[in-house]
This record gives sequence, C-alpha cells and structure tokens, in this order.
Amino acid sequence: MTAAPGIEALARQIRDARGVGHKRDIDAVVARLGLASRHAGIPVGDDCAAIPDGDGHLLLAIEGFLDSFVADDPYFAGYCGIMVNLSDVAAMGGRPLAVVDALWSRDAGMADPILAGLSDAAALYGVPIVGGHTNTRAAAGNLAVAVLGRAGPRLLTSFDAAPGDDLVAAIDLRGRFREPHPYWDASTGAPGTQLRGDLALLPGLAEDGLARAAKDISMAGTVGTALMLLECSGVGGVIDLDAIPRPADVPLARWLTAFPSFGYLVTVRPDRTPAVIARFAERGIAASRIGRLDASRVARVRDAAAAEAVVWDFAAGPLIGCGRDGAGDAP
Repeated sequence: MTAAPGIEALARQIRDARGVGHKRDIDAVVARLGLASRHAGIPVGDDCAAIPDGDGHLLLAIEGFLDSFVADDPYFAGYCGIMVNLSDVAAMGGRPLAVVDALWSRDAGMADPILAGLSDAAALYGVPIVGGHTNTRAAAGNLAVAVLGRAGPRLLTSFDAAPGDDLVAAIDLRGRFREPHPYWDASTGAPGTQLRGDLALLPGLAEDGLARAAKDISMAGTVGTALMLLECSGVGGVIDLDAIPRPADVPLARWLTAFPSFGYLVTVRPDRTPAVIARFAERGIAASRIGRLDASRVARVRDAAAAEAVVWDFAAGPLIGCGRDGAGDAP
C-alpha cells in the first residue's frame, strides 16, 4: 500500500499543479495590458468583469479551452463552454443573460460534437446562445465562449474576504471523473431544473447578504482557487485539507487538483456559516467550513494530525498579480 503524501508534499503538489501554473501566467498579462491600476476602472481578479449598470452590474466573462481537451473530449468541451461560464456568473452573485462562442475546426464534422455540447448545455441551463464566430476550415480545433450576466448591487467578489471570515467549500459530489482527466462531472445527465436551481444558490446568498466573497473552483483546484481569492483580498489563512468535501473513494492527492463542475469557495462571517452550509445541504450539495482567514497574507494547509505547511506567502511574491492595489484573474 502506498503511503499518503505528507503535508509538505501536498503543499508542493498544489504549488506545482498545472492549473496553478496556468494561473501564474496571468500576472505578466495583467502588467502588459496595464490592468493592475485601480485607475483602470474595472478591478480585475474576479470570475467576471463587474461593470456598474444602473442599480446593479453587468457581468462579462470568457473561457478558452486547451486544444488537447477540445480534441480529446469535444462534446464535453462544448458543454463546459456553457457550464463554466455560468459558474463564473454565479460566483459573482449573478444570473446569466446570454452566451456567444468562437469555434475553429478543420471541418464541419469535427465541429459537430462541440456544437452539440454547447447546444445541450444551453438548453439544460436555460441560457440562449445569441451568436459568435465560426471557422470550419482552420488548421486546428479551438474553442472560446463568453457570457453576459447581471447582478444586483450586492456582488460576491474576490476582493472582499476579511480576517476572521470562515472559508466554506461547496462541491457537488454526485458525479464521476471523465477519465483520465481531472474533470469531476456532476452536470451531464442531471436534470436542467436541478442545475438551474443549484446555480441560483449563489445569487441568493448575495442578495440575502449571507456571504462576503466567493470564487468558482477552477482548474487550479480547491486550494489553488483559494490562493487567488486570498491574494485578491490581501489576507491569509489556514485550510484544513481533510475538511474539504470529497468523494469517499477519491484520494486526497487527486482531489486537490480536480476541477468540479459545481464547486465554490465562499467567505462568510462565522455567525452566518451554519445558514450558508444549510442552503447547500438542502439541495444535496456537500458544504463545510474548511478554514479561517487571517491578516497574515500567508496561505497554509493543515492535515488531520494538525501539521501545517505554507503553500504561498503573498508578501514574498504574487501568484496572479491581484490585490487591493492590483488586479488579477483572467483578462
């Protein structure tokens, strides 16, 4: 039997994960485009750009997909084009309005499963595809999808977590891995009414003032996503790895780099944590308090034996280049 990795090894695995590496590329792009200044107008570092509009906000986000993913699982790539964008809107406390896509393929036959995935997901989640760009005479297949959403005056952002907040993770465990990839699929095969109702939980938390900040769990994994949230808010904290909701048969080391189809981190005042966890539980979604935030600007992880290891010290250097005086997630 192989021994479970020690806490230092797990911390190193999180830092070295491919998804975290991709997030580290953001810092240079933010600097080159001049997005790191508060004078840029729209803070960058959230799941969506939040644009003030009347008594609320328009939300705009885009996702691009690795060409290897599009080639290996074209239907699910198209499906994810809808799913992950809607997750980004929900993470900001918003609801989607419409989607556009940009698709390149070598021929119409290669495009068909991608388009099928887009179409099926749009129908299940109840969001219209209103246009886009298509090229079926390209040298290779690529996909990008953008979403427009709307939120009220209360946003869930990456910038508003505060020392003393609880960090809550909510993940739908009713799924399976799409082997051999790290994608945990709890969406395909689920009824549309369930999917739409689950996404509505996040804007409900925002509108009822129950949560302070939130972030959609991305390809960086649960802890990697927490790093981005902590950096943007200028805080630190400790994450209890064994408290992260996880399927019983999935090893912790694999789960730490998994991308769940429904997964969120939410920061909550401790007196409101039971109510937030209960809302997720009512819909069959596993949720638990996985840590407490502090003013250290150091992100640590802790194992069942209470051993700790530092994953990132933001005072020593940025991850994605955001913060209270900066910017960050995906431009």
